[in-house]
Amino acid sequence: MIITNPNPTIGVPRPAMPTPISRTVAVIGAGAAGLSAALELRREGHSVVVYERETQIGGTWAYTPETENDPIGLDPTRKIVHTSLYASLRTNLPREVMGFQAYPFTATEKPGRDPRRFPGHREVLDYLRDFAEEFQLGELVRFGREVFHVGLIDHRKWVVKSKRVNWELEEEEEENESFDAVVVCNGHYTEPRIAEIPGIDEWPGKQIHSHNYRVPDPFLDQVVVLIGSSASADDISRDIAKVAKQVHIASRSFPIGDIGKLSGHDNIWLQSMINSVRKDGAVCFQDGNTIYADIILHCTGYKYHFPFLETNDILTVEENRVGPLYKHVFPPTLAPWLSFVGLPWKVVPFPLFEFQTKWIAGVLSGRIPLESTEEMKADIEAFYSSLEESGIPKRYTHKIGDQQFEYNDLLAAKSGSPPTEEWRKEMYFVTGRRKRSTPETYRDQWEDQDLISLAHQCFDKLNIAFKA
Repeated sequence: MIITNPNPTIGVPRPAMPTPISRTVAVIGAGAAGLSAALELRREGHSVVVYERETQIGGTWAYTPETENDPIGLDPTRKIVHTSLYASLRTNLPREVMGFQAYPFTATEKPGRDPRRFPGHREVLDYLRDFAEEFQLGELVRFGREVFHVGLIDHRKWVVKSKRVNWELEEEEEENESFDAVVVCNGHYTEPRIAEIPGIDEWPGKQIHSHNYRVPDPFLDQVVVLIGSSASADDISRDIAKVAKQVHIASRSFPIGDIGKLSGHDNIWLQSMINSVRKDGAVCFQDGNTIYADIILHCTGYKYHFPFLETNDILTVEENRVGPLYKHVFPPTLAPWLSFVGLPWKVVPFPLFEFQTKWIAGVLSGRIPLESTEEMKADIEAFYSSLEESGIPKRYTHKIGDQQFEYNDLLAAKSGSPPTEEWRKEMYFVTGRRKRSTPETYRDQWEDQDLISLAHQCFDKLNIAFKA
């Protein structure tokens, strides 16, 4: 009698896992994405250098009251400020959801810290500093070095050219180094997108992009038209309304029934999108309504921008699509030697960075197999075709939204990492529903204590593992 093995994997020799290979890797940027990349790359055995133009970690979370000399950010010669934070900003997600899986974002009793569940921006920066200190990431960062060129040499080697600018002496010190791979983590909140408005060249008022908004004081007694419907538009409109005469929020996404004065506010109106402006100061909306305004504030998002990167047009940015990219990370013909972290938007960013960087680090070491160039190209084409068939504009290529957890779990499966915790998913959706139903109070009143308990049970297990 022939007995077949009911589990063919038992008793069959498995192929040996490849010996991990250590690579030299340059990481561009020491914000949350760059710090996550530094940690995962080092854990995988790679030699890592992180380039950071500022004198501290944190990227966009490092607040400064400084703004650019061009308030709408169109002047290519302007001195760029790399943060878009406004002074009053609080997170729109609870800290439990925001944190890395490897390092929970819990309240601390350290002096001067913000214990709120939806903390201000300084608390997020302090969390990133704690994260960097816990894993000794600061020693990998070269502060005050601005990368101005990244390009291929010898097929699979990259040259990274950077300069140190001594602002006091106005002297530049250039440095060239070569690496096996480059991971781009430079963020996408510094190059403003501006709404195109017929008649704007003759309109006498002022314009500003939210990138250069910090405090409401300059809007005292002004009539302001704010374009946009994002989280920052919600926050800034309410911030400005404390001092402005009127605030009009213009957006294509407002249903007709919502047009009019915003409930609970005496000086905020929801408007249809701007149709045109006139030289007499008028702002005309698409529904025919007209007001006279002093300032137009663009809360209209940002462009992906990689001025340092030279790929001989292998990689392009067209209508805010960075491509071609496999799973928003690898350009097929340059993979895995070039990768990007943090391009997806409308997401919970820090955990997404973590999943992406685990995958990148494992692929670079050879521990995780990467699909062939042809397979990656086919996947990208299928993805682009699905967007087109669904009528989704090219500029929304990297908008993930509610599909982010499916995306994260796909990357987790590739890297052999734990998937997204169920409590984190549910807490994210519960928060979204509360924000829509009670936008004024959702940060300080909530009813998901059961999910908070589940989160802290998870954190306690992680602390035990840390101590072990």
